[in-house]
Amino acid sequence: MNIENMEAFVYVNHYGSFNKAAEALFLSQPSVTARIQTLERELECKLFDRQSKQTVLTEYGRKFLPYAEQMLQVLQKGKQKLQQRKKAPQQIRIGCTISVSNYIIPEILKQLRARYPEVNYKIVTATTDQLVHKLLNREVDISFVRKVMHPAIRTLAFYEDPISLYVYDGHPFMKTGKASIQDIQRETLVFFECGSLDWMRIHRAFESLEQPPDIAFQVDNVVTAKKLVLEEAGIAFLPDVCVNREVKDQKLFRIHVPEIARVSMQISIIATKEDCAVTSDFADALTEGFRSAVLL
Repeated sequence: MNIENMEAFVYVNHYGSFNKAAEALFLSQPSVTARIQTLERELECKLFDRQSKQTVLTEYGRKFLPYAEQMLQVLQKGKQKLQQRKKAPQQIRIGCTISVSNYIIPEILKQLRARYPEVNYKIVTATTDQLVHKLLNREVDISFVRKVMHPAIRTLAFYEDPISLYVYDGHPFMKTGKASIQDIQRETLVFFECGSLDWMRIHRAFESLEQPPDIAFQVDNVVTAKKLVLEEAGIAFLPDVCVNREVKDQKLFRIHVPEIARVSMQISIIATKEDCAVTSDFADALTEGFRSAVLL
């Protein structure tokens, strides 16, 4: 079935005239008439009542109209999608938290560049709350943040990063590779606080203790927390992705703590709902690039 014939049908109905439809389509009236007749032969029914003074739909025409309009709308949406891809932005502004900026983004930019060579990337580092504000103000196109809920924002789950207890080389916990909350109570803690619900779960794990743990250092920067542990100033709960290199180099060691075994930091990609920046292809490139560079 020819889409041009359906287009002529929809236009004639819209303008209520073969002449006006022909003008809108930049065609002659006989051409529009021929298209309608061809469509009627294909459907084996009359679509317009030509006996009346006005051009009106027959019962068959009224039934067919919504389907014809829908097909034209689908075609138009398809054209728009292709045009959007051809007119891809030359720069994508990516917002991310400090941890993501330090340990995730550098690993995936190479893969993104390979898949989208025509696009340049600007990285903006801030807190999750600040990045949500920047996104809504269109200062960034997408952001990597902890899980957020907002009516104007679309969220795509990106990565769930386990949070584990890490100790320095030679720490007593290394003998068994595990520790309880009671064991940790007697240790000097470096507490990396990012303000998410996941970290609140770690706080609550200590609430059952009669005496609170010795939190000697409370920091909001994972690099600072990690360096304090490396300097043997204390032990810390840290996101696994942030200490991959130190673990491989056997400078830091993961200790199993049953009470927080399922605690993790959820990382999401966010964009405004009306924005097309986060396409499925782009999200796939982000995820594939991260997994191949970090997880494998």
